Amino acid sequence: MNNNNTVLDFEKPIVDLESKLNDMKELADKNDVDVSKAIKDLEKKIETLKKDTYKNLTRWQRVQLSRHPNRPYTLDYIYELTSSFIELHGDRSYGDDKAIVGGLGEIDGKTFMLIGQQKGRNTKQRQMRNFGMANPEGYRKALRLMKTAEKFNKPIITLIDTPGAFPGIEAEERGQGEAIARNLKEMFSLKVPIICIVIGEGASGGALGIAIGDRVLMLENTWYSVISPESCSSILWRSWDYKEQAAEALKLTADDMLGFKLIDGIIKEPLGGADKDLQKASSEIKKVILKEAESLSQLSIDELINARIDKFCKMGDFKQEEANVGV
Repeated sequence: MNNNNTVLDFEKPIVDLESKLNDMKELADKNDVDVSKAIKDLEKKIETLKKDTYKNLTRWQRVQLSRHPNRPYTLDYIYELTSSFIELHGDRSYGDDKAIVGGLGEIDGKTFMLIGQQKGRNTKQRQMRNFGMANPEGYRKALRLMKTAEKFNKPIITLIDTPGAFPGIEAEERGQGEAIARNLKEMFSLKVPIICIVIGEGASGGALGIAIGDRVLMLENTWYSVISPESCSSILWRSWDYKEQAAEALKLTADDMLGFKLIDGIIKEPLGGADKDLQKASSEIKKVILKEAESLSQLSIDELINARIDKFCKMGDFKQEEANVGV
């Protein structure tokens, strides 16, 4: 994990109070003064402010939290969740896309195939990981690993965190659209349980390419949408200055998605976000994975696939009107 001390705008009042608290504690230690009551009162004030702040975040603020530099990425969660992890590489056709990672790992003695987008912490890593934006070979690698999981009857977990599939010309030349479309088609018919979790950004087809599952869940401070607020703003207003309004209009938070019945549940994060406590965030994810995997294992293959297809077919609102055709 990165030790970057980035503070978001809405977090500054909290940080200021925490700084005062540290100063007060240092002063008490140096001068041997009893200020325990003042410290206790300030700690209580900080806790109340934190709860109020993170309870009433705007949609844009949720987006900001989902991109926090210290936020855990796919490999952070994988190494925290699993007792052993063997990463598998390559699509067996073109190359090994570093923007998507995957492999076999054990969680409480049960083997899973874990797949997800991986971002980088510094400039060098971001270039290597292409900012978590996969090329076609990344999606083909993901599908190869899913097929391997199916062959050996292992449940699949996908961790979604991407600003979108890579939009470069070379990606289109190698069949970006086809690769994502094939993943959508194939994931519907995989004969093993699939649990998909949005852990950060869930943008467009780049996210959906590994997000067809029996259970689709989101961490509390994540977003899932056809387009990012900035891109939406640039299309509608020809400027990124309206990204906050775009975020409100897109209704892209976990609460929004659950309300629209596009996801199955929300995984709570530690107060202030997953970046504040990786172990606690991972513990919540682990509980959900084990619970859902156990539930899905009770279904037959036909029940599993039919329920998965039915789940996605029911999404959205439709209205059909009869046409008045004159004779």
